[in-house]
Amino acid sequence: MDPYDVVIVGAGTAGQTAAYELSASGLTVAVVEKSDRPGGICALAGCQAKKWFYEVTETIARSRHLLGKGIAAAPEADWPAILEQKKRFTDRVPEGTVKGFKKAGIDFLAGAAKFKDDRTLVVDGREIRPRFCILATGAAPMRLPITGAEHIATSDDFLDLKTLPGRILFVGGGFISFEFAHFAARLGPQERRILILEVADRPLGPFDAEMVDLLVEASAVEGIGLLTGVKIQSIAKKGAGFVVATAADGVFEVDLVVNGAGRVPQLAGLELEAAGITHSRRGIAVDVGMQTANPKVFAVGDCAASIQLARVADFEAHVAARNILAALGRGAAATIDYGAVPALLFTYPQYGMLGRTEAALKDEGISYRKSFGKHLGWPTYTRIGMAHAAYKILVGPDKKILGAHILSDNASGLINTLCLAMRHGIPADALYWENIMSPYPSRESDLIYMLKPFLD
Repeated sequence: MDPYDVVIVGAGTAGQTAAYELSASGLTVAVVEKSDRPGGICALAGCQAKKWFYEVTETIARSRHLLGKGIAAAPEADWPAILEQKKRFTDRVPEGTVKGFKKAGIDFLAGAAKFKDDRTLVVDGREIRPRFCILATGAAPMRLPITGAEHIATSDDFLDLKTLPGRILFVGGGFISFEFAHFAARLGPQERRILILEVADRPLGPFDAEMVDLLVEASAVEGIGLLTGVKIQSIAKKGAGFVVATAADGVFEVDLVVNGAGRVPQLAGLELEAAGITHSRRGIAVDVGMQTANPKVFAVGDCAASIQLARVADFEAHVAARNILAALGRGAAATIDYGAVPALLFTYPQYGMLGRTEAALKDEGISYRKSFGKHLGWPTYTRIGMAHAAYKILVGPDKKILGAHILSDNASGLINTLCLAMRHGIPADALYWENIMSPYPSRESDLIYMLKPFLD
């Protein structure tokens, strides 16, 4: 058996973050990965990979909005060229990941891991008994209980399509469906039909309902349809396409069906029970230090019952690493606070969200004030032809930010400013004064207009 201080299962962003920090601190570290393409979903088929498509989407969307306002003809998308650019990045990831480990003195073990008991891992028949273990196995596309589900493409498949067909149906009204639908609306052929089917009564459940309605409105203008309360009964092959039958909303003939229902923690085969590790459909149960029910095992990233975002995974990995070091007398313990985690939909307009929704505040009986605006006519947005910019900022009686929601071409920058204020307890009126001398005119300089109602 090998004398590793820490074995990390999973070579994605969270696994890498923990491995490098622990190795740099002098511990002996090994990373186990069962995929033949190490590097993780974020780099290979998630946040990094999709941005190659988003950047072109944004350029085309903005150009279309400016037709007759300075743009004479909108550019046309070249999907195969975007795919080639994406592949130039992703094809280097697996080899680069392994080389990076080797350079840092981290052992890379190719194979599947499972627990034999509370301290022992078995990797393709080889027993390893590390002092600590970090699980960073990520998530996989949710399996859908639909007859003919084998005909559904995953989000990974979508980002590897050689060409983009005209008739696309997305199953589920979450992150993936909305982002990819916006890609298809700008990057697909002129003759196209894009439809999102959601089983619940509204899409994007974790987001603010009023702001989601505005995003749905903006999506409809771009030819993206949405039906809610839909139960899909079956998917059948028909010629080169597919027929999607629903219980009460008709039949749809399409060229491609995409699973946009999200991802679920990838825990199969780990034999977590053998190690005394508690888990559920949401993932592995952890405390604020990312420790599982087994004190020698930590879980981080999408396999943990937390928030499935890449930078959250990175932070969790740092917390786990620091707590392992603390247990060895090499520093202070760390915890994570999920109270101010920004989320961003790479649609156009982008939708950035932070903290609570208005409905959540009402349900929890929390007193709040609201600053809200929609279809903003500010020069910032009229200059780029954006008709659906909007904002909602929610503050408590002490004027500290409880939630923020932005529809903009730069929701990412605005929401991050609000995130820092929320994290550091800066009241909305103080944030107003701090932002008066921001670069002007810019999206960020508009923040004072959103905050002005809180000056009384």
